[in-house]
Amino acid sequence: MTGGEGHRWGLFVLLLVDVVLLAVLELFYLPLRLDGLILPAAGAVPVPVTVLLAAATTPLLVRAAAWVAPPRLAVVPLVLWLVTVFGIGLAGPGGDLVLLQDWRALLLLAAGALPAALSLGAVLARSPARGAAHG
Repeated sequence: MTGGEGHRWGLFVLLLVDVVLLAVLELFYLPLRLDGLILPAAGAVPVPVTVLLAAATTPLLVRAAAWVAPPRLAVVPLVLWLVTVFGIGLAGPGGDLVLLQDWRALLLLAAGALPAALSLGAVLARSPARGAAHG
C-alpha cells in the first residue's frame, strides 16, 4: 500500500465517521419547534431543519466516497446513514425511541436516502464497467 493509497483510506474512514455523526445530529434535532427554546417563539410550529441538512449532505458524502475509494464503495455512506438512523432512532440511548412517529421521520428518511440513492446511481453509471469485455 502506497502512502497516497493509505491517505485515501484514512479519508474514507473519516468520511464514514462524518456520516454517523451527521445522522445522529439530524435525528436528535429533528423535533425542533419554533417554541422559544432553541429557535424563536412562533406558535410551537415544527421546523425539521435537519431534513435540509440530510438532503444536502448525504449525496455529497456518497460522491466523496466514490472520489476517495473505489466507486463500488460509494454505497457504504448511504447504508451506514440508514443503519445509524434506524439503529439509534428505534433503539436509542437507554432504549428510548428517538425516531419521531410522524411525518418528520418520513421526510428525514426520504430527504436523506433518495438524493443519496440518485447520487449513487450517477456515480455507478460513470464508473467503468468491470467485466464488460467478457461478452
